[in-house]
Amino acid sequence: MQRITTTGRVNLSHLFWLRNLAIIGQLATIGVVQTFVGVHLPMPAMLLIIALEVVFNGLTWVRVLRARPETNFELLGQLWVDLGALSALLFLSGGTTNPFVSLYLPSLAIAAAVLPWHLMIWLAAFAVSCYAALGFDSVPLNLDNPANLFEYYRAGMWVNFMVSVGLIAWFVARMSRALRQRDTALGDAQQLLLRDERAVALGVQAATVAHEMGTPLSTIAMLTEELRDAARTDAGLARYEADLKVLDEQMMLCTSALARLRSRASAPSSRQPVDEWLDTFVEHWRLRHPHVRFEQVGARPTGVALDDPVAAGQILTILLDNAARASPQRVTLGATIARDGAKGQERIAFEVCDDGPGIPPVLRDSLGAMPVDSTQGGHGVGLYLAFNAAARLGGDIELADANPRRAGAPPGRGTRAVLRLPVVRDDQRKSPGGAA
Repeated sequence: MQRITTTGRVNLSHLFWLRNLAIIGQLATIGVVQTFVGVHLPMPAMLLIIALEVVFNGLTWVRVLRARPETNFELLGQLWVDLGALSALLFLSGGTTNPFVSLYLPSLAIAAAVLPWHLMIWLAAFAVSCYAALGFDSVPLNLDNPANLFEYYRAGMWVNFMVSVGLIAWFVARMSRALRQRDTALGDAQQLLLRDERAVALGVQAATVAHEMGTPLSTIAMLTEELRDAARTDAGLARYEADLKVLDEQMMLCTSALARLRSRASAPSSRQPVDEWLDTFVEHWRLRHPHVRFEQVGARPTGVALDDPVAAGQILTILLDNAARASPQRVTLGATIARDGAKGQERIAFEVCDDGPGIPPVLRDSLGAMPVDSTQGGHGVGLYLAFNAAARLGGDIELADANPRRAGAPPGRGTRAVLRLPVVRDDQRKSPGGAA
């Protein structure tokens, strides 16, 4: 979006620098023909026109420094002034007999590259009117040696041709590239908007379902508690005491998840040290999947904190749940700290690995980009939301085949999911400038 808002000012800055070159070229041409060719020009009037161009270009530079992008009418005014100055200089130097009269064409080519067609027509009509007026009246050239007029005209036409080629090849090409970049940025913004709208719609549906689950969960929790009380005196239910305990713990996880959803909606999350948060997160996830063989590999990251641990936990839960569904025999979680060279900030990488069948090639490019039906019965909604949430936090998710060198993993099997999120140091978290 930054490129979209600055593309117009880039076009205006191109006009500013092009006008600088035009002013230098006008002064150089006047000096050469006045000194070496023997052409006597009305110097005071021509220098006054060039001085007005300098003042107008200074005002243009002040406009370039402003953050607000210009309108098409401002560009029209810029080019209108350029054509007017060119017409005035041509009027004082021979009119249509001046070899530089064809400089109207590069100016119109520039206008065609940056203006809509209805404004371009007005500028073209102005250029044609000026050309016609110069054919009727102009100040004739005063030459010391009129016999060499044709040679001077040929030399001027050659210089004019080179200038026109340079203007069209440089300026118009750069203008077109800037417009293409703007169109590309607009297309990317539209894609992001569609993705965010879809994520918001899914989030609304998830919140609605969570609200509807509140009453059934409360009923199940109450019945579970009654069954546990009855199991203390009923021999037939006593053997299910362990199962009822697991069911009660699962219900507590569900109610705590709903509580986090409500707190998330009412207040933003606060920063939390990664080591403290990770211990609590792993404990809760183990309770949700007591049948999964889970391993936490590597050392715990210390000295860093997450800006939004709730969102990070939701993303990591989705990745771990998918791994547990694919391979309940073994799921590993590791966390490492590394500095992102491109962005110049520290990021934590949570690596989730499983020994499942891996990602089918047909789904590899679609997972995370849109909800898709997987070969294991899933619909890809969780991964889609995880990818969007990671991007919102300034991170990303990478899905790949598991490392075949990992002990216990069959060659060519398993999935490796890496969640990368930005972190801050504890000293920044505790300092006034680093407070959330």
